[in-house]
Amino acid sequence: MTAGTPSSRIDTGKPHPARVYDWLLGGKDNYPVDQAVGEKLPAEARANAARNRAFMHRAAAWLARRGVDQFLDIGTGIPTAPNLHQIVQAVTPHARIVYADNDPIVLRHAEALLVSSPEGATGYIHADVRQPEAILERAAELLDFTRPVALSLIALMHFLPDDQDPYGITRRLVAALSSGSHLVLSHGTADQHPELKQETESAYSKGAIALRMRTREEVEPFFDGLELVPPGLVTAPEWYQEEPAPVYERSGFHVGVARVP
Repeated sequence: MTAGTPSSRIDTGKPHPARVYDWLLGGKDNYPVDQAVGEKLPAEARANAARNRAFMHRAAAWLARRGVDQFLDIGTGIPTAPNLHQIVQAVTPHARIVYADNDPIVLRHAEALLVSSPEGATGYIHADVRQPEAILERAAELLDFTRPVALSLIALMHFLPDDQDPYGITRRLVAALSSGSHLVLSHGTADQHPELKQETESAYSKGAIALRMRTREEVEPFFDGLELVPPGLVTAPEWYQEEPAPVYERSGFHVGVARVP
């Protein structure tokens, strides 16, 4: 399943968060405009991106081991191995994964790289999280929403300012999930890096990318009505399950996994 909405033309003259994130992770699928934003970010941004990515890997594997075999990943970003479906299908080969992103370059890479295991399936939707109903409608072509689904919103909602209703969008997406589903969310913050807040916001602002880092108290409402699984809402390095307790590191992300009751 591949579905598109906006124009598939890649605008190489304007930076995009997915390509900036790719640069932070050491990827090559970005352009000078994206690199210019990344180079203005604090040096710690690269380490924070890696810690956030590691959280996604741990959370996806843990959910797969608990029997979750359907995933909806919105704000996919440039495919960087191992991708979510590779993590999940290594545990559950028959799992189904739908990716969604609004950057056309992600679509092109997704078609080539996001290839499912023979037993499972992957799909890609070219759409914006600000169109939750459209994403859900298309995702239902591959996913069965009467069964548990893991909704993944990784490093995404901090690109939605308050006037774009990020909490309401999240609630509309979660409302479509059946009991036993999960929300996996990570969100940018300056709580542990207050001295880097202005530099980070300025870098994205110069690239005309909206950024709304939020405090822990401001991230909590994304999980309203859900049951946070231990260790709760924590920073990226602090979220673990079977793994040994991590060594403390400052983090630029609050993260959590919560169950739909």
